[in-house]
Amino acid sequence: MPSEKVRACAKAIAEKEWKIAFVESATAGRMCSEFSLTENSGDILRGGISCYEVFIKENILKVPHELIEKHTPESAAVTESLAQNALPLFKSEIVVAVTGLVAPGGSETPEKPVGTMFLHIMMAGRALSHREVFKGKPEDIVLQAIDRAAGLITGALEKSGLSI
Repeated sequence: MPSEKVRACAKAIAEKEWKIAFVESATAGRMCSEFSLTENSGDILRGGISCYEVFIKENILKVPHELIEKHTPESAAVTESLAQNALPLFKSEIVVAVTGLVAPGGSETPEKPVGTMFLHIMMAGRALSHREVFKGKPEDIVLQAIDRAAGLITGALEKSGLSI
């Protein structure tokens, strides 16, 4: 069952009569799946792309190879590029992109430890970037990132009164 934050976010999106789409690396489709389980899913969910490997980021979502080489596949810059490049594909009011490190073996460093997640949310022409380090097992990290994304979207909708 989706968390209360995900359910509240889905409801807020439905009240705006907006659509949401996801571009997921570290969460590998789990974010889209969580939103698909809400009672509002049929009204809000456009779909998603899982882009776990660099190959998909570059060849399907057109993230420049140089950007990935310079910043790593798990970075704010790559996450922003994913969101921007997915926006015309989905034609939705909200696009959420996520990359990060849920387990050892990626681009982790002391400054970017396992648990670091990058979110880039495009909403009605506005952008919100967020970086956070979560603790726990891989699934815990993924679920915390999903809740954070849902909270950021709900908060932005409430604070700014965004409308089409």
